[in-house]
Amino acid sequence: MKKQIKNIVEINDNKLSRYFSIFIQGLILLSVITFSIETIPNLKPQTRTILQSIEWFCVIIFSLEYALRIYVADSKFKFVFSFFGIIDLLAILPFYLSFGVDLRSLRALRFLRLFRILKLVRYNKAMNHFTNAIKSAKEEIFLFIFITLILIYFAAVGIYYFENQAQPEHFSSIFDSLWWAIITLTTVGYGDVYPITVGGKVFTFFILMIGLGIVAIPTGIISSALTKSIDKK
Repeated sequence: MKKQIKNIVEINDNKLSRYFSIFIQGLILLSVITFSIETIPNLKPQTRTILQSIEWFCVIIFSLEYALRIYVADSKFKFVFSFFGIIDLLAILPFYLSFGVDLRSLRALRFLRLFRILKLVRYNKAMNHFTNAIKSAKEEIFLFIFITLILIYFAAVGIYYFENQAQPEHFSSIFDSLWWAIITLTTVGYGDVYPITVGGKVFTFFILMIGLGIVAIPTGIISSALTKSIDKK
């Protein structure tokens, strides 16, 4: 029986497995849609009752799916702490926690229901390639993140010394300058905080040039890893 359940629950080339996969994906989308509808103000009580019933149904099915995946897993401990195991748990955990949590904090817990959409990754081959690419390039990505954090701090310190006296209300400390550094290095540039001194403008020019590289580098890393993953497949 365990082998039969495993053939259905896990992704296999058989009808029951495909039907199960489609059913779970449909429930995930239904759950995300109902979550969005719940944010509409002034909903009728009848509508909220229907939405709650759908939520109950989805949670029960997701809970059964989670239990079955643990049951058929070769290593239960490994599955529980795997990426998909954690996602499956987070998809149902907010619902159960809401019974023992103050209603004022319920809104924050409900936000965690968005993790359900990540369950779709398991059933999407393209997303599987992306996941494999991230795993294969994780060292390069961590190195890039580390260098980016250093550059953000360097930019915050630099703009602080250039603009602190001219704009003490915007650049009162290095911590305040971090906001400018982040939006400048990511080339977002909201325009709410910008340099007015000559030194600050010249410094910003170089930071913007570095920012273009920061946007481009991870794209190249992930694209290369995706190509390798597809070739390997």
